[in-house]
Amino acid sequence: MSPTTIAIALLIVVALYIWFLYNGLVTAKMRIKEAWSGIDVQLRRRASLIPNLVEAVKGYAKHEKSVFENVTKARSAMLGAKDPKAAAKADNMLTDALKTIFAIAENYPLLKASENFKELQQELSDTETKVAAARQFYNTNVLDFNTKINIFPNVLIASMLNFKPEIFFEAEETARKEVNVKF
Repeated sequence: MSPTTIAIALLIVVALYIWFLYNGLVTAKMRIKEAWSGIDVQLRRRASLIPNLVEAVKGYAKHEKSVFENVTKARSAMLGAKDPKAAAKADNMLTDALKTIFAIAENYPLLKASENFKELQQELSDTETKVAAARQFYNTNVLDFNTKINIFPNVLIASMLNFKPEIFFEAEETARKEVNVKF
């Protein structure tokens, strides 16, 4: 084999490697977008249940105005979140607010016995399960993508192609702590 043939073969191999790497990274990036969409759908579903839950509780706990304001603020933050970091922060706020609402419900036996409230509670529980699954799917795709762009020799080429690490959807440190509700 001549040196020219070897050089051409080597260039072809490198070009194919870059081509396959680029396509793999684009595919991984699209999976992250799809996974983010799944989280967004579930978070919006949960946010749409909140007004009904608040109305059900309001009738029993009229004096808990600050709780309802916190829920409204958290819901607005959730609906306005544009990226995983903002959504995670809003999700944590909303989760804390919901914990407070359910703690209030414990003090109102008629509310707990209400079919409407039970149904809303079940819907929220189902949605929480779906949110958790969507988060896991998203984070798995982020892990796959971030691994692909950080292993050698991919790291050299991925940085030249302007691929940047994605952010995981994680709970803030304060959201990991147990919430104490006092009345």
